[in-house]
Amino acid sequence: MICRDSNELKKLKEYISTFEDKKSALIIVLHKAQEIFGYIPAEIQEVIAEELDIPVAKVYGVVSFYNFFSMEPKGKYQISVCTGTACYVRGAGKVLEALEKELGISVGGVTKDGLFSLDSLRCVGACGLAPVVLVGKEVHGKVKASDVPKILATYREREISEEK
Repeated sequence: MICRDSNELKKLKEYISTFEDKKSALIIVLHKAQEIFGYIPAEIQEVIAEELDIPVAKVYGVVSFYNFFSMEPKGKYQISVCTGTACYVRGAGKVLEALEKELGISVGGVTKDGLFSLDSLRCVGACGLAPVVLVGKEVHGKVKASDVPKILATYREREISEEK
């Protein structure tokens, strides 16, 4: 449960207060909420509805309609594998299987340590780099299943260096 006095919540409310026409700011506010919290749980949806003076059902409808928004926590490093035609033909399915095996989770899952989450996307618009794996905003192109351990090691090492 997110505390109504948290710094993150204050940051979201301050952001919302910058909009003159609050009712038309829903999508951008949801993006900001997801950026701040990493996902948009029910209690945050309620706060957004309250602050924008719109029904909670409208907020929930938008959050549940768009795949970009998540109502469940995601990993610190969100991995997305493109499974569009070009990527799939060039081996994205094998890359996805390798990620599932290496991480011990299925698509939609989060590792027990909360470090990684795994999803698939229909197209990222980088067909020349197929198959493509996104880790957050970082693009990994022409990925082979054998590249998966090295890619994951990069982020695990980054985590270790951040702890020091």
